[in-house]
Amino acid sequence: MKKIPFIALVFLGSITFATAQTTPEKPVEKTTELNEVAIIKTKKAIEQKADRTIFNFADQPSLNTGSVLEGIKKLPGLIASDIAGMMYQGKQLDVFMDGRPLNISSNELNSFLEGMPANAIEKIEIITQPGAEFPATSGGAILNIITNRNAKNYLSATYTNSSSFTDYDGLRWKLSNSVLLNAKNKYFGWQLNLGQNYRESAIWNTLEKQLNDENTVLSQTNADRVGRNNYIKSALTFDIGKDRLLLNYDITQNNNDSYTTGTGLGFTTNDASVNTGLRQDAVVTYQKKFENPAQKLEFKFNYNNNTNDFELTGKGNAVATLENSSDQNLYNVKADYSQPLKFSDEGKLSFGALYEELLFEAASKGVTNLDYKRRTAASYVELQSKFDKINFILGGRAEDYNITGNTDVAELTAFKQFRFFPNASAQYNFNRMINFNVNYNKKITLPSTSALNPNNTNYQNPNIDYSGNPNLQPTIYNNYEAKISAFDYAFISYNISSAKNQVINRVSLQDDLVINTNENLPEIKIHNFSAGLPIPYMLFTKGLAETMKMNVNPDTMNFLYVYAGYQYHDIPNVDTKGFWMFNFMSQLVLPKKIKFVANYNYIIPKGNYFYFIAVKPFRNSLDFSFSKKFLKDQLTLSIYADDILNINENAFNSYQTPLLISNKTDTRKFGFSLNYKIPTKNKLAKETPSLLNNEKKEEGGLVN
Repeated sequence: MKKIPFIALVFLGSITFATAQTTPEKPVEKTTELNEVAIIKTKKAIEQKADRTIFNFADQPSLNTGSVLEGIKKLPGLIASDIAGMMYQGKQLDVFMDGRPLNISSNELNSFLEGMPANAIEKIEIITQPGAEFPATSGGAILNIITNRNAKNYLSATYTNSSSFTDYDGLRWKLSNSVLLNAKNKYFGWQLNLGQNYRESAIWNTLEKQLNDENTVLSQTNADRVGRNNYIKSALTFDIGKDRLLLNYDITQNNNDSYTTGTGLGFTTNDASVNTGLRQDAVVTYQKKFENPAQKLEFKFNYNNNTNDFELTGKGNAVATLENSSDQNLYNVKADYSQPLKFSDEGKLSFGALYEELLFEAASKGVTNLDYKRRTAASYVELQSKFDKINFILGGRAEDYNITGNTDVAELTAFKQFRFFPNASAQYNFNRMINFNVNYNKKITLPSTSALNPNNTNYQNPNIDYSGNPNLQPTIYNNYEAKISAFDYAFISYNISSAKNQVINRVSLQDDLVINTNENLPEIKIHNFSAGLPIPYMLFTKGLAETMKMNVNPDTMNFLYVYAGYQYHDIPNVDTKGFWMFNFMSQLVLPKKIKFVANYNYIIPKGNYFYFIAVKPFRNSLDFSFSKKFLKDQLTLSIYADDILNINENAFNSYQTPLLISNKTDTRKFGFSLNYKIPTKNKLAKETPSLLNNEKKEEGGLVN
């Protein structure tokens, strides 16, 4: 029994290595001068908070050299698959941008994230335990993409570029450019971020029927794709006395072409498709200031419009095979107030209200075949407090739903319900750097409009059919988690996500027709165990005693970060198997201050992901990147290679069918990126808060 405390001591001692360094330099995020005293905040590559994990994209070339989707796929513990969806540590993800839901999913979401360059991202938060302040419709967890920067009292500009190529059956290029401008004067502040993304890619898909020792290729396609995205993010802020008015307007335009040749049982095709979209997002925010900075009152109005058009035409045909479109409008108004509590250390009481309407129409060849309306009214209250070493949060959110609609042939099943969603968190702080917390919340996910859309917005041929399901019902989640964290980087966690009416992608076979649609899974429990641990290399060269003496920044040291996770999908009356996920990230600071990062992701096959059984790993990729700063750190140059072994390929069996679904994309690529901060003569200008709008809980952990 004496070995147990010794092992625990070694573990906790080893994770203190995350505070050891091999070089005295520290990357500086912000310096504020107060009476000749400089306060320096050091950025961290990964931060573990009570309710979220934060990944710094801006300073990690291994993440920010490609598209946002490519960077997200490299995050430890995250699964992002075109066929299986997006999940983090066993929880289905709802994707936000700058604190606001994107309200898109499936292929539209992948296309949107693929079209945005990762070097336009500051950081990504994965909020695993969203509290009452967040919409109950956030489901299991939230992935919040933060594009914001700080505005300065002088004009500043940053230019970023990323260029890469792949070479399979031909040379294909990916290029992205963006410019960030911001400034502030005594009247107002402004920010403008504009950029473009051009990408050529290829994907090879095979659908094979394996029955009675006989293999039949139902469909085999080769697709050449060209994607073009342009975006503008703008912001204005006005100080009205002590108060502040913020105006935000974002616009994203995409134009994606695909040229697909296909062969299969009884057919040969040669098709071209065009998918265009326009997304506009406008926000007006008024922030009331008080003498006590912990007291906050905020009013916000948000309007979002998202239109998409998809057309598929066979070569030589004058009439389009598919001609589908959709138009979505979202109106959202909310108010939030927080008041500090005098009887509690760092305690506060928060409450607020929200009203939202979503209108969605889908049409096929000009005929509207889905008219969907959703109205949500909500209010919440949340108490946060701290006593000695214990932090806790207790909250609740009430939401009233009125969902109606009709197709061209029938009326949808209405969803008119009032529901209450409690949440609770408690954390015990052993010291400033080590803590243990437990969390519970109840959430709901409303079916996305892309999942409801009955029209196909994908390639199809005589043996493949894609369609949405207008009669999907909302999913109810009960989420439980226990987690011990140390020094931001090291953690062990276990969580259970219990869901009813989980919306899943389902592939079935009728005769020789493959049908891809969405349906509600009546009941599922997803168990997830995760652990992460940094291992400094100096442990092996200088030993434990010398390593324990070091006390510097882990982001400039040589180390190996190890992540391991086990996930099990428990579906009643289905014999399922779990699967292991591994991520190894090694950082080496080479001579001339060149930073080398190697990142390897691997997911063991044969496990169940809902109704899919992995024949090959979801992810099997080795990525390298080299980066160095020049010109007094104003220029950062990175050279990178992704999937250098060219072994990343997906293959799934679909449950209760003889189908084997496999695909390969041109994931092996080589490229470079650069980030140049145009110098300014005003070195002492103070930074002001970010202008591009955020939720107020962007960085603060629930109970940290």
